[in-house]
Amino acid sequence: MSDKQISSLAVRLYGRRIGALTRLADDHYLYSFDQAYVDENDRPAFSLSFKGSAGGLITSVRPYKGRLPPFFSNLLPEGHLRDYLAARAGVKPDRPFFLLAALGTDLPGAVSVLPEDDPHDDDDQGRGRHAPMRFSLAGLQLKLPALMETDGGLAIPADGVGGTWIVKLPSSRFEGVTENEHAMMELARRIGITVPRFKLVPISAIEALPRDILKKQGRAFAIERFDRKPDGGRIHMEDFAQVFGIHSDKKSEKRGYADIAVVLSAEAGMESAMDFARRLVFSVLIGNTDMHLKNWSLLYKDGRKATLAPAYDFISTVPYLSNDQLALDFGGDKKIDSISLDQIRRFAETVRLAVTPLWQMVQETTELTMQTWKSLEVKDEIPVAIRSTIEKHMHRTAVSIK
Repeated sequence: MSDKQISSLAVRLYGRRIGALTRLADDHYLYSFDQAYVDENDRPAFSLSFKGSAGGLITSVRPYKGRLPPFFSNLLPEGHLRDYLAARAGVKPDRPFFLLAALGTDLPGAVSVLPEDDPHDDDDQGRGRHAPMRFSLAGLQLKLPALMETDGGLAIPADGVGGTWIVKLPSSRFEGVTENEHAMMELARRIGITVPRFKLVPISAIEALPRDILKKQGRAFAIERFDRKPDGGRIHMEDFAQVFGIHSDKKSEKRGYADIAVVLSAEAGMESAMDFARRLVFSVLIGNTDMHLKNWSLLYKDGRKATLAPAYDFISTVPYLSNDQLALDFGGDKKIDSISLDQIRRFAETVRLAVTPLWQMVQETTELTMQTWKSLEVKDEIPVAIRSTIEKHMHRTAVSIK
């Protein structure tokens, strides 16, 4: 069946159909739940964006002109990777419905999206199905799915489906970006922030790189997917652009960090909101201006209850980007080089957290981060000029918090 003939995509959760994504005339798209899913008392969670104020499932249908509904739009990669995958699939990058149909067997979380008459069973993770190179998360670097070899090396699957690791290749624009991320993730781990397993891998150790991707010198950053089990099984997840029903081009607009914390407090408990706040403080300290809505996610480990997903995409952007502001509002401010007590008060008031323990957490996180950085061996892998810029930022920010 050609792309032009596809008018409906079956949406599955954990391999079971729960609804349909439909293409209408005049470039309109809408999503509707199957009645069987609506009627199920113990149905698995799909997205908080479909949760009503009273806790029920929102089933009203709303068509979107020229773009997919936000939950589905945010399943697709952005930028150069979107262009690359679209070319591999023989689909135009600006035709998201057909791109989703091509990439739909290996999306983030436990959701899959396939043409209605596709006999494929996504329980096999898509193996054997002819498809372009697939991957799940979008960001600064080109990322490819990978399987961890028994000897500790990494290999990208031939069909690109079912990988339990993400491999980020070095950037031709930003020097030392993989070493930067490796150091920041290790720093986060050392101070007690929950992160997936990760490692730096020589490019030469990565097997089966696509021929049309230039093989570069240096090392790639590999990180284990937290939405996949060791046996390849799926764990559902959604990022906060999906939670708030916001398209990816607005991922740094309309919501602030307090909005994320409010959701976490309501859905996962106050401890998760505090954990999020700690990660936010860490992001300010390292100079990460890229922590937009898509860089924070929820994980549904038991299929129903939302938890804060492990931290990812911790990288100091200050050496590379001229932007000197946070991606989102933090207590009425977007400053990246300081955190004030008044800022924390405003954040605490919105989230309904106590100011004193929150401010104490800010100070303790700052002190621990700075102490740990001094003895962090892997920071020496970052190019000297890049590391110097990072350290100047960290010192300036830490001084402002005292």
